[in-house]
Amino acid sequence: MPGRAADPGRVPLCNAAEESGAGVQGSAVGGGSQERPGARGQRQNIVWRNVVLMSLLHLAAVYSLVLIPKAKPLTLLWAYFCFLLTALGVTAGAHRLWSHRSYKAKLPLRIFLAVANSMAFQNDIFEWSRDHRVHHKYSETDADPHNARRGFFFSHIGWLFVRKHRDVIEKGRKLDITDLLADPVVRFQRKYYKISVVLMCFVVPTLVPWCIWGESLWNSYFLASILRYTISLNITWLVNSAAHMYGNRPYDKHISPRQNPLVTLGAVGEGFHNYHHTFPFDYSASEFGLNFNPTTWFIDIMCWLGLATDRKQATKPMIEARKARTGDGSA
Repeated sequence: MPGRAADPGRVPLCNAAEESGAGVQGSAVGGGSQERPGARGQRQNIVWRNVVLMSLLHLAAVYSLVLIPKAKPLTLLWAYFCFLLTALGVTAGAHRLWSHRSYKAKLPLRIFLAVANSMAFQNDIFEWSRDHRVHHKYSETDADPHNARRGFFFSHIGWLFVRKHRDVIEKGRKLDITDLLADPVVRFQRKYYKISVVLMCFVVPTLVPWCIWGESLWNSYFLASILRYTISLNITWLVNSAAHMYGNRPYDKHISPRQNPLVTLGAVGEGFHNYHHTFPFDYSASEFGLNFNPTTWFIDIMCWLGLATDRKQATKPMIEARKARTGDGSA
């Protein structure tokens, strides 16, 4: 393995084998760093840059709370709208489309989801999807980037504070990611990821309230950018932590992921996690279709508009048979 992490803004124009084997250092909030040579058998090194930046981000988010009563109602609505865009960029985009290929999206929809994904600032689509595939294939092992067996803190945010375990990198090299590299939208976003994050995660959310309805730049920045961003990060992380520890397991009691209603509400439909890990190909990530699943609503609307096709779904007999065979007996 190389001794220094690659530039996260590097364009993956190499072949798939080279790219999958490149242990890239994530953005300040997007992923753990590459493990250093000779780290086998040793404790993982702390990435102090990530610790400092995440601490500052959360302190700024706490400060943002005092600005809420001073902000205009439109600014708060705008912050929530940006949160929804952020969520869809991850759930409908990086997760259900690019990681699992649970449906197909035409070019305009893929561009929209890539833009929304840049607003999320959780690493580019390529790296997010690659690591998520490793997470599913090697869940709750050392090859899992946010292995829940290492505790709530590690699976929630601690995995960003240490260099990636060697197994994450080694197992990632073996995955087939040619489909990601074949998508020009994924390649373009990766090439221009840094500038797209600056614009979509910080500049646009800040300027819209200031320019259109006269909100102060201070309030716009801290509420629509910093607070919204911090909340969206933590809600995404709850899928890795809380939804792997708390809840029932009606589909497979032998795996860690759980059904967590609170995570479902916050993560726009991503909390049906025992189902999702049992049937990862299902575009709805849930047995219950549109119930408590705004991401599924969005995908269905895109299909109605002709922008999405080929939604994959587990059949009712398949679900019932699996529940009877491996479920914990809960509803």
